[in-house]
Amino acid sequence: MDGIIFLHGIARSASSLAVLEKTLRADGYATLNLDYPARSRCIAEIVEALQAKIARFAEICPGRLHFVTHSMGGLVARAFIARHRPARLGHVVMLAPPNEGSEIADLLGGNVLYRAFFGPAGAELVTKRSEALCEVLGRVDYPLGVIAGDRSLDPLGWLLLPGANDGRVSVERTRVAGMADHIVIHGTHTLIMNNPEAIAQVRHFLKHAHFLRPVSAG
Repeated sequence: MDGIIFLHGIARSASSLAVLEKTLRADGYATLNLDYPARSRCIAEIVEALQAKIARFAEICPGRLHFVTHSMGGLVARAFIARHRPARLGHVVMLAPPNEGSEIADLLGGNVLYRAFFGPAGAELVTKRSEALCEVLGRVDYPLGVIAGDRSLDPLGWLLLPGANDGRVSVERTRVAGMADHIVIHGTHTLIMNNPEAIAQVRHFLKHAHFLRPVSAG
């Protein structure tokens, strides 16, 4: 049996991925949906906080280990794989990840309230990263699929983000070198994990390492 590790976004909890987890468990996967200290530690420290739980899950799961993430959870997955790569690593699917940061973090990163709420990891979501953080995140050399949203309900997104965006991250900044596939759906950052099309695409990528696209007639 293959297993899936779920990693939520910075201001969310494991419950935000409950619908997706339930669907994939019904597909026959073992699941580990983790709460983690997203707002009190930097990404490298979050990885170490997760290591023991993921290692125990790997011991009882005989198949491949996949990752399904939302928002900053994608960066945590990248950092985890770079530091503690599972021997049976499977596929990785990221929903709305700030792989290249977010202009919103650029603007608000110096704000006292922003830093107090989002903590050390929030300061790492900027578009201009330190060499140290780039090393923590590592390079993508595994089957990674990225699902981006292009619907924003937040005026801040309209004002600050260039081009198509989901209200928090621009479509272009969800991309990362080495990814196997990338697709854009009509979804918002906050609710993309419950979007029926996103769920269908996650299911397909986990099996085939590419997204489902309509076959053109003729």
